[in-house]
Amino acid sequence: MVIPPFSDRGDGAAAVHGAHLVIREWAATGVDAEVAPLHVHVDDDEAWHVISGALRFRLADRVFIAAAGATVLVPAGVAHTFGNAGPAPTRYIFIVPARIDELISRLHEVDRKDHPGVYAEYRSKLVE
Repeated sequence: MVIPPFSDRGDGAAAVHGAHLVIREWAATGVDAEVAPLHVHVDDDEAWHVISGALRFRLADRVFIAAAGATVLVPAGVAHTFGNAGPAPTRYIFIVPARIDELISRLHEVDRKDHPGVYAEYRSKLVE
């Protein structure tokens, strides 16, 4: 399975799904806008590869910028969040277990007040 180059797609969205792993190309905009509250995945690692632009990461109390070409791995059990370092848009590859991809989809389907319960269903928890 191959994600076609960004310029070959009309909508800019793409993902490939394996039995246990999902690889997704996404874009982020805005400046220092975190995509989620600080949270932890009990059993699952996540990884990002920055194609262009830069992502700002927060891992527990540590904050850093990952520029184009950088790859970031957040091991299970580490509190984290991320967002565009801005002001230009950022393109990145997001590599997650299928469970985390499902968690993200569910979070977009429910009211924000239900997020703590959804995180718990997927062996994750909010820290803030």
